[in-house]
This record gives sequence, structure tokens and C-alpha cells, in this order.
Amino acid sequence: QSGLIGAIAIILIAHVISITTGLSISSIATDKKIKVGGIYYILSRSLGLPMGGAIGITIFIGTSLSIALYLVGFAENFLGIEAIRTFLGLGTEATDIRIVGTGAILFLVLLAFISTSFAIKSQYVILGAIALSLVSILVGFVTHGDASSQTLLMQPVRDSLPFETVFAIFFPAVTGFTAGVAMSGDLTDPKKTIPKGTLWAIGVGLITYIGLAIAIAFYADRDSLLNDYNFLMKVAMWAPLVVAGIWGATLSSALGGILGAPRILQAIARDRIFPRFFGKGYGESNEPRNALLLTFLIAEAGILIGELDVIARVVSMFYIAAYGFINLAYALENWASTDFRPS
Repeated sequence: QSGLIGAIAIILIAHVISITTGLSISSIATDKKIKVGGIYYILSRSLGLPMGGAIGITIFIGTSLSIALYLVGFAENFLGIEAIRTFLGLGTEATDIRIVGTGAILFLVLLAFISTSFAIKSQYVILGAIALSLVSILVGFVTHGDASSQTLLMQPVRDSLPFETVFAIFFPAVTGFTAGVAMSGDLTDPKKTIPKGTLWAIGVGLITYIGLAIAIAFYADRDSLLNDYNFLMKVAMWAPLVVAGIWGATLSSALGGILGAPRILQAIARDRIFPRFFGKGYGESNEPRNALLLTFLIAEAGILIGELDVIARVVSMFYIAAYGFINLAYALENWASTDFRPS
């Protein structure tokens, strides 16, 4: 839609927001003791419960809806494979996407119910699949692509979507670092691991997105980009690796939201800003199962929308509003608090 210039502009603007927010979170996290609730806990102890609660609920809803975004994306790719469609007797209509998305969220919620520890450990396998898929794509571009025969895709397509619309659809791709922060209560040393994990995640994401944008602009044709959601499978060195990477990226992002969002709501409920029912924990690790049920209902409502672009734009509004207040919280702490000493 946007051409290489527009794509890089969108990636950089999105990362200006995510980097400043990541630095703000890291600064506040290294100044205060952190418990369950991630960003909500940090902000509620900085700005007070009313402001922290308002931002916390915004982040909770945004994170819950982002689960729907990732699973609709997963369903689109899943149903884009003809052999799977034939086996299941499904098509590529919105109803079919809703069915697959609902099945996926039920599986992930069940996984989170059974064991958070197992769900977290599964992310290592998924990370490996994503890394291998990126290698497969880049090798495929170099070996299969012919850059000399392509017109470099610098400019937007004629009658393209407005810049802000494309930005809104892309922006949720840079919000994943908040899922790690939301797991603050499960971290051994959050003051050390939140800044390190947050900034590394944002930095690696930035390099990956710009690298892919440049490679696609050089080696892909615009018709494939506009009309074939699975074109990366055709240019990759080995298509199954790309499938594993796409499924891994979408399912791991959804799982991150399923693990993180209930913990945010649990912390809000324990501060009596939300009904105490959602603050109840189960088992030795204090699993927020009641909060997980509400997370499931919000995410399922998003899946029933069935339109990736619509969900992405709603999610972007929630996240950008929340990130603005996180940066404001840091600015106010830095300006007004004499004992604010982040490391």
C-alpha cells in the first residue's frame, strides 16, 4: 500500500512511540518496587489509583482485543492453505475465520488454565520457529528473487489507503513488549529484566521490520503483495518454515495477551477499582482464572468481528492512548518527585 518510503516512515514513527514508552516504563520500573500488574502497578503507584486504574483498564482492553487481532491473522493464513481448507471443509469467508479463531482461542485459554509455566516455556520453541522462518524468507529472496527485473516499490499504490489507516493497522505490531511487562509478578528480578527485555524486544523488532520492508521492496512484485496473503511462502527457501513462523508469531502473541491481560485486571481488582471477584487467584502461583474468563469474552467479541483491519484500528487507539499516559506519568515523576531516581 505505502511503498518503501511510506513503510519505513510508518515503522519509524511507530518505534518512536514504542521506544519512548519502553524507556519510560524502564525508568519507572527501576525506581519503584514492582509486583503483580505490570504497567498498571507501576503507574498506580506513581500517579495514584484513579489515574493508574483508568490507564490500566485501557491497557487491559487493548491487550484483550489484540488477542483477537493475532488470532484473526492466524486464521487468515491457516485458511489460506488449500489442503487445510479442503480437509476441514471450510472457505475463506468471515464466518470461517471466526470458527478457526474461536477454536484457536479455546485451545490457548485451556493451555493458560492448565499451566502458566508450560505456556511460557512453549514460547522458546515458538521463538525458534520464527527465527528459522525469517532465515528461510531472506535466503529465498536472495536465491529465488531477481531484483534486476523488479520495479523498486518506492511510492504508494495509486488510490492507496490513507497513511494514518495503514499506520493504525501496523501499529499493534510494535506493542508486544507490554506483554512481557504484564508478567512482572512472575519475574525473579523485574527491576533488571523489564528494562533489558523491553528494550531488546523493541530493538530486534525494529531491525527485523526494516530489513523485511527493504527486502520485499527489492524482490517482491506489487500484485503479489496486494492480492496474495501467502506470497512469502512462495518466495521462501522452504515454505513450511514460513508457515511455522507465521503461526508461531500469531499464536505466541495471542498467548502473551492471554497470560498478561488477566494479571493486569487481577491487580486492578485487588485495589478495589474493579469487582474483587476478578482479583481472586488460584493455586500456588496465584493464577487469575476469573480475570482470564473476562479476557476470553472480550477477545472472542473481537474475533466475531472477523475483520483484521477493523480490529487493528481499534487496538491501536487503545494502545496509543495508554502509551501517551505512560510517557506523561514518567514526565510528571521526573518533574515533580524529588526522590525519583531511576537507574
